[in-house]
Amino acid sequence: MTDHPLDQPPSEPPEDRDAELAELHGRIAQLEQRPRHRFRLLSLLSVVLIILATVLTPASVAAAWARSTLTDTDRYVATMAPLARDPAVQAAVTDRVTTQIVDALPIGTLLGLVPTTDRPLLQQLVNSAGSAVTSAITSLVHDQVAGAVASDQFAALWEQINRSAHDSLNRALTGQGGGAVKITDNTVALDLAPVIDQAKSRLVANGLSVASKIPTVHTDYVLIESESIGTIRTWLRLLDVFGFWLPVLTVLLAVGGVLAAVRRRRATVTAALAMAAGAAVLSIGLSVFRPVYLDHLPADVNQAAAHAVYDRLTHYLRGGVRLVVVLGILVALGAWVSGTGRWARAVRTLWQAGIDAVRRAAERLGMRLGPVGRFVHRFKLWLNWAAVVIATVVLVTWSYPTDMVVIWLTVALLAVLAVVEFLDEPGEPVTSDAAAPSPG
Repeated sequence: MTDHPLDQPPSEPPEDRDAELAELHGRIAQLEQRPRHRFRLLSLLSVVLIILATVLTPASVAAAWARSTLTDTDRYVATMAPLARDPAVQAAVTDRVTTQIVDALPIGTLLGLVPTTDRPLLQQLVNSAGSAVTSAITSLVHDQVAGAVASDQFAALWEQINRSAHDSLNRALTGQGGGAVKITDNTVALDLAPVIDQAKSRLVANGLSVASKIPTVHTDYVLIESESIGTIRTWLRLLDVFGFWLPVLTVLLAVGGVLAAVRRRRATVTAALAMAAGAAVLSIGLSVFRPVYLDHLPADVNQAAAHAVYDRLTHYLRGGVRLVVVLGILVALGAWVSGTGRWARAVRTLWQAGIDAVRRAAERLGMRLGPVGRFVHRFKLWLNWAAVVIATVVLVTWSYPTDMVVIWLTVALLAVLAVVEFLDEPGEPVTSDAAAPSPG
């Protein structure tokens, strides 16, 4: 039986069907383009944020260093104290103090510094050759001052000078001036009057009472000398102001770049390595600037001492660079290992296989995890994240962490994760039905 022609729906013209299909395809294309357009915008935003974080990384490290140096007295003393043991600095201080003492005393008074048995000979030298006598007496004073500078008392006094002068240095570098540290003639200088007093006391203690006639002498030991000291002061002032917020802003930009990315794990690896590279650029800049700075010093400046002072002033800055580099590499490795790549899966498989082998060896020795293994298996994810959060909190709250602190925290975190993996054992109890022999 065939259908009546009137019962069949009227056929549409081919032109109408083609128009409808074209419209439908157009709508589908629009729907497909919208998420692609959104993903492209997010990817662009991610790239911009990560680039900003990378560019700000060197400034953030320098800002944190400047803020700690200018505001933390203990940090500043820890920076400057080792200079008291540096041979080049000791030699420069000895020469400076010796010159001031010799210039402050007439030759006749300095005769009292010579032992009695040598005075007749020295008196003859005075009558015949004054310059030779001055050289001999200068050598005597130099030896005494060198002994004082090489002593433990000088190291303690040097630390005391820098501790009491820290506030003055802060005011000098921020433009307020005053105190034992001052900026004059494009130099940052430290007053060595206490060192001269220590040398006088040492001379008197050795039986040379005439040394007490040496008047109070104020002399400066130059810490920094540059024609651009005004510019340096301005930059240090800005870094001190932004010393806290600039690193926070840099981290927020990096986190925002990762969250805005479509492939967040890849963005994490990229951001971490890029910020590590940005910090490395700062380290390279410090190395390049050092010979430039030393070449522009006056000819009478002790180059070895200036080299030592520069290295000490940038010691913790380089430590901050190493911290960021190590932290960036470790974060990138962690993000890569947790990925789905073939090599990342191979590393995780090797990790699990090694721990499984240790667990089986322990079980053969009679170890049974029991409820502990079941508990760890149930809350394994939470335990792993708790370990990561605790390590992060320790790192953030650590006062001035170093690269070694980061490395040891990473080792401790890996050890905790290994223990969790070792204790992970489902170990579901065997039921009576399962224990019964199967029929047949």
